[in-house]
Amino acid sequence: MKKYAVGIVALGLVLAGCGRSGDGVAEQAKDVDTGKATGEVTVWAIGAEGEALGAFAKDFEVANPGITVKVTPLGWDVAHDKITAAIAGNATPDVTMLGSTWMGEMAKTGALEPTPGNLIDKSVFFPGAWGTVEVEGTAYGVPWYVETRALYYRKDLAEKAGVKPPTTWEETTSFVKALKDRGGASLGVEQNFRQGSWQEVLPLVWQAGGEIISDGKWTLDTPQMIQALKQYGSFFESKLSRTDQPTGAFPQTFVKGKVGAFYSGPWMIAGLEKEGGEGFGEKLGVAPYPRGSAGGTSLVGGSDMVVFKNSKNREAAWKFLGWLTDPKVQATWYTKVSALPSVEAAWQDPALTADGRVKVFGDSLKDAKAVPAVPTWEQVAKVMETEIEKMALGKQTAEETAKAVQAQAETIGTGV
Repeated sequence: MKKYAVGIVALGLVLAGCGRSGDGVAEQAKDVDTGKATGEVTVWAIGAEGEALGAFAKDFEVANPGITVKVTPLGWDVAHDKITAAIAGNATPDVTMLGSTWMGEMAKTGALEPTPGNLIDKSVFFPGAWGTVEVEGTAYGVPWYVETRALYYRKDLAEKAGVKPPTTWEETTSFVKALKDRGGASLGVEQNFRQGSWQEVLPLVWQAGGEIISDGKWTLDTPQMIQALKQYGSFFESKLSRTDQPTGAFPQTFVKGKVGAFYSGPWMIAGLEKEGGEGFGEKLGVAPYPRGSAGGTSLVGGSDMVVFKNSKNREAAWKFLGWLTDPKVQATWYTKVSALPSVEAAWQDPALTADGRVKVFGDSLKDAKAVPAVPTWEQVAKVMETEIEKMALGKQTAEETAKAVQAQAETIGTGV
C-alpha cells in the first residue's frame, strides 16, 4: 500500500481471483506444536522486505538449530499473479507474504491455514493490524509489518508562515493556504488523485463517521462519503492542490520547498532525508492526520504472513511466524528496512522511540482502520480511483462521484 515511495514499485491494483473457493463458513484453527519443529521452511517475500528477509532469517536459524529458512524474493509487480498461480497449481511454498489488501481474496481460495490460537495471541497486535488478517470471523496468518498515514510538512515554511500543524479539517485548509501564501510554497498540499487516491479518501470517510461496508453491503454513497469527497476535492477547487504537476516531479518538489505538505506513510522519512541531503531532516515535520467530526482515524496497511494448508512443514512454518512477531525481533527488523512493527510492545524499543516523527505513526496505529477484507476490494478500489480522478479534474461533483462508485461497487459485489 505504499505510495509516493522513493524507488519502490507500487502494488498491482486489479486482481483476478483463481484457485480453490472457500465455503463462506468460519474455519476452525488447529493448534500447532512447534516444540520439535525441524527441516526447511520455504518462504516467498515481496519487495525490499523480500530482499532483506533471507539474511535476517539467519538469526532464526541460529536460535532454532535444525530449521532452515529458504526465502525467494518477489517483485510487487509479479507477486500477486505468482501466488494465485501457485494456489491454482497446488504448488505453494510453506509461507508467503501478502499485501494486506489481498487477504480477503486469498482467504477465499481456501488455501490459507487459520491462525493457531495456542501460538499466536491476537491481543499483542494493534487492533487495526489484526483486522487485516481476519476474514469472515477467521484469522489467517499474522500481521507482519504495518503502515499508516500522517501529514508531512515543511517545518521551515510553517515557521515562516507563522502556523502550527493542523488538528482539524478546518485548520488544515488554513494551514496549507498559509504555507502557500506566506511560507513561499507554490503548492499548499500535494494530493494523489490517480493511483492510490482511495488511500487519502478512506481516512476522511472514517473521520466523518462513515463506513465502507455495513451488514455485508457497500456503503459508498452516504452523507459521510460525500463529506469526505468534498473535503478532499476542496483543495483542488481552491488551487491549493493541482492536477497538472509534472510526472515524477515529487518528491523533489517537496525537498525544494515548492510543495508545503502531503499525506503518506512512514517509509518517506528515510527516503526524503536521502533525497534532501544533509540537514534536510531538520526541515521535515510529521503530524497526525487532522481530526474530522468523528475523530482522527487513519488507514492501516502493510503486509501479512500466511501459512498454506498444503505446507510440507507446518510446525516449522508457524514457529518462524511466531519468531517474526516477537517484539524484539520486530524492533530489530525495523532497523533493517524501516518496516513498522505490528506488535504494540515493540514500540517501547529505543529504535522506535528515538525519533518523534516515527512515534506519530505509532500513535496513529492505536485507532487506525483497515480496508474491508473482502475478495473484491481491489476491484472496488480501482473504481474509486477512476471516479476520484474525475472529481479532481472537475468533471463531476462529490455527489456524482459517490453515486458512481456505489453503483459500480454493487455490480462488482463483495465476493463473500
